Amino acid sequence: MLVKLLVKDYALIELAEVEFRPGLNIITGETGAGKSILIGALGLLIGDRANADVIRKGAKKAIVEGEFTVSGLTALTKILDEFEIEYEDEIIIRREISLKGANRVFLNDTPVSLAQVKRLGNMLVDMHGQHEHQSLLQVDKHIDFLDRLGNYENPLSDFRRKTSLLEDKKRELKKLKQREKELKEKEELYRFQLNEIETVSPEENEDEELSAQLRILENSEHILRSANEIYSFIYEGEESIYDRVSMLKKMFSDLTRFDKEFIAQEDEIQSVLTSLAEAASFVLDYGNGIELDEEALEAKRERLGAINLLKRKYGGSLAAVLELRDKLERELNLAVNFTKEISALENEIENLRVEAGLIAERISAARKRTAETVSPKIENELHKLGMEEAIFDVKFEREESTGDDFIYLEKKKVKYNEKGADIVEFMISTNKGEDLKSLAKIASGGEISRVMLALKTILAEKDAIPLLIFDEIDVGISGRIAQKVAETMRGLGKTHQVIAISHLPQIAAFGNHHFVIEKEETKERVISKIRPLNKTERIRELAKLISGEKIVPAAIEHANELIKLSETV
Repeated sequence: MLVKLLVKDYALIELAEVEFRPGLNIITGETGAGKSILIGALGLLIGDRANADVIRKGAKKAIVEGEFTVSGLTALTKILDEFEIEYEDEIIIRREISLKGANRVFLNDTPVSLAQVKRLGNMLVDMHGQHEHQSLLQVDKHIDFLDRLGNYENPLSDFRRKTSLLEDKKRELKKLKQREKELKEKEELYRFQLNEIETVSPEENEDEELSAQLRILENSEHILRSANEIYSFIYEGEESIYDRVSMLKKMFSDLTRFDKEFIAQEDEIQSVLTSLAEAASFVLDYGNGIELDEEALEAKRERLGAINLLKRKYGGSLAAVLELRDKLERELNLAVNFTKEISALENEIENLRVEAGLIAERISAARKRTAETVSPKIENELHKLGMEEAIFDVKFEREESTGDDFIYLEKKKVKYNEKGADIVEFMISTNKGEDLKSLAKIASGGEISRVMLALKTILAEKDAIPLLIFDEIDVGISGRIAQKVAETMRGLGKTHQVIAISHLPQIAAFGNHHFVIEKEETKERVISKIRPLNKTERIRELAKLISGEKIVPAAIEHANELIKLSETV
């Protein structure tokens, strides 16, 4: 529960520090005194967003700090352990909103994120603001109320996982069909390109090999003539190189008779003779191997031309052409397999639609069991709240789908969302003999308030949230009904801490503790203050709610009677 609240430099509040207690804490005050400001400050403690507009004029930052007891709240203490926050029986949440934009959040003096505080806040406080009345007028919100009363989070999680996979597979199928369409549009072009490449059937590095061969063939006459000249230069003629070097070898051989040192030089000359013989043999064989074949020459020219044309069209190199050929073969092979892949994926999607439908059916059955259980409870609460003839029921519907957003339920194509396939609507009959009709269409403001309070009362039994905050839930009610509402809220105060802002004396009188918010002018400025009331002050405050600013004796007497009445509950 909330033990202490400190608000500093927030809107009209210069400094307010208030200690709340167990039971029903009532807050009253005249219009504009700052009741909604206090609710806004409380909202910050549970993760609501804020901006610099809330900072009191003249201040540099606003501070809101709340001290909560957490003993016995096992789920909440697990989160604190997860956040690695040190704690004992109490935690302190602190929000600082700065003009510089450096808004900070602390949990037991440890900086934390707003998301972390919000996660804690959802387990600490159930805040019912005036706007929440309207949620009962939105049919799509009814399922959320029902699900909070039920206990089927596991199948809902299973359903979300299954439908998430379904959505993934649907996207995958869409992409595959798009690729199939694109490929079919390009298939003719791909086949033409592949046929053009395969007609030539180039091999790796063939262009370089052909270029080398053509250099030889195109210069064969010059090569043959030069080869013959080289052979003749080495061997033929009276002064051939081979003969002259042979003579030189003899001269060195003659000198070896006188000095053995010339033997090495003779050997070198012999090496030259061997090299000349090998060179002559090579050019002779090379020349004999050359065929002056104009047809072969032209064929190689044409093939190299065909390969170069492919290179110009498909990437600039033979490697690029061969890479494109492989890619085209893969794409065209894929086109052949598309039907098989699409069929397999469609079967998988159909199975997922069936499996999701089975889970949705389990969820729907669980919701109906919840509705059967809670509808009488809500009726009972409504009877206590003065709607003695009220009948409450929950209507379930499903919407068939003509598109792609469906799962199979009872062999029908039914629309779904993350909550399943149910459309849930609260139905009510407020007077005897009337048919059940949509709550969103027929309930008055006061009836909506009481239905909301009934729901909150049932939820309070299940949620185990220690603090309930009601901001003027008494809108649209008065007199005897207000007393009924007060009795219900007093009852909630026996198991939960309740903070309620009210303008009705019948409700204010039933509080276990009473606080007043007042405006005060000081130094030409208006500030709001909150303070607890003692018994005498409380009677005067109730009398003011009854008769207005001018308190008459009858109002005092009525106030006393209301307090005595509350003590009997």
